[in-house]
Amino acid sequence: MAVARADTDRPRRRDVEVLAAATKVFYERGYADATVQDVADELGILKGSLYYYIKTKEDLLFRLLDEAHEHVETVRREAAVRDDLPPLEKLTRYVRGQVAYSVANLPRVAIYYQDVDRLSAPRLRDIHRRRKAHEVWVVDLIRLAQERGEVGADLDPELLANCMFGALIWLYRWHRPDSGKAPEDVVDHVTRYALAGITGAAVPRPGG
Repeated sequence: MAVARADTDRPRRRDVEVLAAATKVFYERGYADATVQDVADELGILKGSLYYYIKTKEDLLFRLLDEAHEHVETVRREAAVRDDLPPLEKLTRYVRGQVAYSVANLPRVAIYYQDVDRLSAPRLRDIHRRRKAHEVWVVDLIRLAQERGEVGADLDPELLANCMFGALIWLYRWHRPDSGKAPEDVVDHVTRYALAGITGAAVPRPGG
């Protein structure tokens, strides 16, 4: 059984290695200037071997963005199923999880926002559809919080959601791992800032 599992895990490990190499190359060279040969060189394999995993360079880009969406969708789903939590707590968990992913995966997040529009039309529509689902979910949570009197009734939920996403998206432009800021502090500050912008009130630290 151990041998069979090792055989099953090997393709997955190589898949992870391919995406990691593509992330490094696209981030350092820029997607437009990077080539499949560059990714193959980073992996230390022949370019022809890389075509076992992909057909085009765009395949690599889409798989990177698709995987990023899957991670964030998992964060959203884990918050959404918690029927015992009020809407703002669900939103806080979602924001915190998304920021934590961005802090831990800055190169991939940078590629996402800088190069998503380079996808072909069908793939770009798919990404936009999935992104829209998150936006709708967040807007609905804000509306529920308004009904509970936790967010000002005079505020536009869609505008608040756009402001919140703006704060989350822009993180990749200013945060640097060598800044000396602890990752958990960055996550905490951005989360509290984003939620305070929605509620208009200070947001306590976790457990505070």
